[in-house]
Amino acid sequence: MSLYPSVLFVLLVTMAAAETLRPGFYAQTCPEAEAIVRYEMMKAMIREPRSVASVMRFQFHDCFVNGCDASLLLDDTPNMLGEKLALSNINSLRSFEVVDEVKEALEKACPGVVSCADVIIMAARDAVALAGGPDWVVRLGRKDCLTASQEDSDNIMPSPRANATSLIDLFTKFNLSVKDLVALSGSHSIGEARCFSIMFRLYNQSGSGKPDPAIEPGFREKLDKLCPLGGDENVTGDLDATPKLFDNQYFKDLVAGRGFLNSDQTLFTFPQTREYVKLFSKDENEFFKAFVEGMLKMGELQSGKGGEIRTNCRVVNSQALDV
Repeated sequence: MSLYPSVLFVLLVTMAAAETLRPGFYAQTCPEAEAIVRYEMMKAMIREPRSVASVMRFQFHDCFVNGCDASLLLDDTPNMLGEKLALSNINSLRSFEVVDEVKEALEKACPGVVSCADVIIMAARDAVALAGGPDWVVRLGRKDCLTASQEDSDNIMPSPRANATSLIDLFTKFNLSVKDLVALSGSHSIGEARCFSIMFRLYNQSGSGKPDPAIEPGFREKLDKLCPLGGDENVTGDLDATPKLFDNQYFKDLVAGRGFLNSDQTLFTFPQTREYVKLFSKDENEFFKAFVEGMLKMGELQSGKGGEIRTNCRVVNSQALDV
């Protein structure tokens, strides 16, 4: 199984938007759309702060697999294995119900107008802003796809074990730069991850039977207690020292050897990405600026296959009518 998409897929998913994306796309058809999404995200954050971090990551997990088309949100059917149970998503992505709540509110205000794909883009932006990070103008006008593929997700999405070289190769295939990679990895400024994702780092890095030498000793002791060998690997740990605040602490932690995931810490140990980690650790404004630029570029990824405006983000419209 290849880690990366085929050449044909790379030709299909381009930065040239298949749909004409623009700010204020719903200004006439659903003028309150963005306010509704922000309000629903605020309610979700009050109820469970971790949920906004989860929803923010939907953009990456959706857009890298056949473009930003809400394929991630489709439930499995008897004839289709969707992306929710893909290797990088199962027991990891959560808070799909938040998107359901946002979509329900939008359908009440403007039935059949706002796509689920655009909901992901708006909700990701709002998650960052509500957690203290930057705010920005999103370009909207996407359509929702008619199918999803667990295999496509498995072939594309990186593992928590990924090193900087493989991550750079992956992002390059989507016309995203090394700077984009490091900045977008800063999404781990908020939220948590499972012990499952780091057991090899703690006890068998690169098959050595030893911990990753890049982990700062004091931090490793903390992780050993959180994630003991033979313990519950679904226990979660903070991705940085300020997991509810979107700031540049994530990069400060990487410089100090306190990155939770291997795919995070490798950004500091690898020369080509290290300078950006250092820059963002010292200058939060530079991080915010680069993060917004990366999110906007990633939001342009589209397959060019067209689609529809789903009324229920979990099913295509033809199936929704049968329910």
